[in-house]
Amino acid sequence: MTFTPADRSALRDTLIAASRADTRITGAALTGSAAVGAEDEWSDIDLALGLAPDASHPEVLADWTARMYADHAAVHHTDVWSRSTVYRVFLLESTLQVDIAFAPSGAFGPLGPTFQLLFGEATQQEPWSTPDPADIIGLAWLYALHARSSIERGRSWQAEYMISGVRDHVLTLMCLRHGLPHSQGRGLHLLPATGDVEQTLVRSLDDAELRRAFRASVDVLLAEASYVDAELAVRLSGPLRALTA
Repeated sequence: MTFTPADRSALRDTLIAASRADTRITGAALTGSAAVGAEDEWSDIDLALGLAPDASHPEVLADWTARMYADHAAVHHTDVWSRSTVYRVFLLESTLQVDIAFAPSGAFGPLGPTFQLLFGEATQQEPWSTPDPADIIGLAWLYALHARSSIERGRSWQAEYMISGVRDHVLTLMCLRHGLPHSQGRGLHLLPATGDVEQTLVRSLDDAELRRAFRASVDVLLAEASYVDAELAVRLSGPLRALTA
């Protein structure tokens, strides 16, 4: 059974009504794609709830979690922490994902543009900082070092993992360069061209194929690094090329 947009809307309305009725909750907001009118048939539910100063965070979490299992067919959940806010992410039987952020007093407010206040008062939050591209380059060459050693040790799955890590960091650099969302691949479909990066995809665990994809990953890393710091790209070129020799 797969959810429909109507199912999603009905459940979201139910959860919003429940938040209004819960005296421990002082504010609620739509977040994610619904907050900016960008939902499609595959979008999930994203809600942020602000807790009253005297509310017990664990108690509210426990009560809302019990409600999701008892009333809305949750089959599992996992937590993602961001600062002092916990995002409890539920998987429903219908395959619908429901993300509910429980923010303590003072932490309820927008961290980006996808925040639509439904009721209560939001507190302005310190926005997320943009990662330093030089740090991304550093992580990429670290993956490249381990890709080389994995190939030479005959650890094909680890080699594939490390080559993919180089590519993922290159794609992050490309998103930053083009001013696109860089987190969790959200802006990748908006990149103007990714032809060279496609060559880094590992098509099999054959040694020759791993080495080919590794060379391609080093090529695109050095190309992207040159946009960040041309001198750094030149310095990296020697040792990185030596890894693929």
